[in-house]
Amino acid sequence: MTNIAIVCGSYHKEEIETMLNFARDQSSKESLEITEVVWVPGAMEVPLALSRLIQRDDIHGAACLGIIEKGSTQHGLAMGQAVLRSIIDLQLKTNKPIGLGIIGPGAEPEHITPRMEPHARAAISAISSML
Repeated sequence: MTNIAIVCGSYHKEEIETMLNFARDQSSKESLEITEVVWVPGAMEVPLALSRLIQRDDIHGAACLGIIEKGSTQHGLAMGQAVLRSIIDLQLKTNKPIGLGIIGPGAEPEHITPRMEPHARAAISAISSML
């Protein structure tokens, strides 16, 4: 069995729990075993948690689930770009796939619900494809 980990942003906990359920379902379809689920405060903490997990020998890939909403400033955009860059760098450093299931940056409330399932499932499928 191929072991994966998932890092979840807890700022939108209810929505992310729903996404996690979709990710669990997709993992079972893709013959991936979720052996670790780590909750972090928000998107900014995702790269550190991913780094700790993805460097373990027993973890073959990881996914992250979160939401970065549109705010009244460019903070979310800047943070989202930094987080994405860090995730890409982690993949290249470890040679292990990381599936991106972060909605946004710039997500409006009406964008969130319709994107939860496709983003969660795509994050898991990306791991499977890259393994």
